[in-house]
Amino acid sequence: MGVKSDNFSVKVTRSETVAPNQPWHDHWLPFTNLDLLVPPFDVGSFFCYKRSDDHSVDATTMVGALKSSLSQALTLFYPLAGEIVRNAVGEPEIYCNNRGVDFVEAVADVKLQELNFYNPDVSIEGKLMPKREHGVLAIQVTMLKCGGMVIATIFDHRVADGYSANMFVSTWADITRSQPPSFVPSFRRSVLNARRPTVYTPTTASMFLPLSNLPSLHTDPKRGSNPDQDLLISRIYYIEGEQLKRLQSLASENGYQRSKLEAFTSFLWKVTAMFVEDSGHGEICNMAVAVDGRRRLGEGEGVEKENLMLAHFGNVLSIPFGKIQSKDLKDMPLSSVANEVHKFLKSATSKDHFLELIDWVEDQRPKPLMSRPFAEDNAVSIMVSSGQRFSIMDKMDFGWGKLVFGSCYAPMARSDSYVMTMASPIKDGDWVVYMHLPRKHLSYIETHSTHLFKPLTNDYLKL
Repeated sequence: MGVKSDNFSVKVTRSETVAPNQPWHDHWLPFTNLDLLVPPFDVGSFFCYKRSDDHSVDATTMVGALKSSLSQALTLFYPLAGEIVRNAVGEPEIYCNNRGVDFVEAVADVKLQELNFYNPDVSIEGKLMPKREHGVLAIQVTMLKCGGMVIATIFDHRVADGYSANMFVSTWADITRSQPPSFVPSFRRSVLNARRPTVYTPTTASMFLPLSNLPSLHTDPKRGSNPDQDLLISRIYYIEGEQLKRLQSLASENGYQRSKLEAFTSFLWKVTAMFVEDSGHGEICNMAVAVDGRRRLGEGEGVEKENLMLAHFGNVLSIPFGKIQSKDLKDMPLSSVANEVHKFLKSATSKDHFLELIDWVEDQRPKPLMSRPFAEDNAVSIMVSSGQRFSIMDKMDFGWGKLVFGSCYAPMARSDSYVMTMASPIKDGDWVVYMHLPRKHLSYIETHSTHLFKPLTNDYLKL
């Protein structure tokens, strides 16, 4: 497994605010209806690099280049240099005031190969990941004892989904290498305007819930409480490609081939039901999957609209979900669970669905909204997201070597259960899986699914 060092120290050497090098006039950018579906929490990412092969390039030069290119990138992605404010009716929007992005420089007395990636709560949280105290984005660049580097970003999720965050970091990397930007973002809000009159089905209307309609929450006294075991923690695993193929085979039946994501989600849903039942209290188990609507909303609208949707910066997500009582789910064969996953995913993979979702939000404004499964008491709810399409290994090159590892990270303060699947940086077909779940839930998964979830080690990453 290699030597790990959890008790390393990090020293901040400089903190400043980096602003766009070509400021925009102050203005307010409204959130789209799909942005308004996202709760106010943060999502982070970190990117790890070995020491540059060009030993003539020192840390001062690298950090200086990163700040200079960041200033240029913020001219394209100017809302990231702003702040979130409330408008007259209480809705959040972005005040594009060129405030800039908080940029932290730090040094850590640890080598890249000593970082504990399996447990990012001890290696990333509070050390390599900055805190977002102002604005919508914060960045930290940490130089390691071996000459390696970690670049960490943390966004307000209301401003950017994973696709948009990937757009920004990829473009920042391009500019640092003096290359044309991979993406020129679009902030045209009209592409996500509601129709007149609004039209939506009860199925679409049931996916989210106005916070004012939340039921009274009552804790079951039989369940008890164990703060340490209930605490949400983060772990990172890898899954071997052969195990994924086997899972996919088990999830498929009668000639219907399920995707690897459907198979993985089905397995996670089923093992969650086993955890709930073995804990001694039956509950509803909710499984949600994030679906990106960019390509779907561009379908049949011509090349210009398709390109606008692919360049759209913001949130273009739906969160379809399924709910099954734990005792029923536990006894279902994996193929039957996969059928349920396929069914609820299919309901959200059309252009009409996203148009309906935009329309439904329009009729709820200005009420704040929440994904329905995460508003339920006495239920276990998990959201799965796929990062397979981001191809970060090729795009996140800042000019001093290829990315050796990168992952999302949910701050420990987040109270929602979240899972992200990513392609392995080492072996085609393998996955790396980030999981943010209650400690007792992860312990159960590790105990009962050791064949699938293997702790991510530096030996696996070949550091």
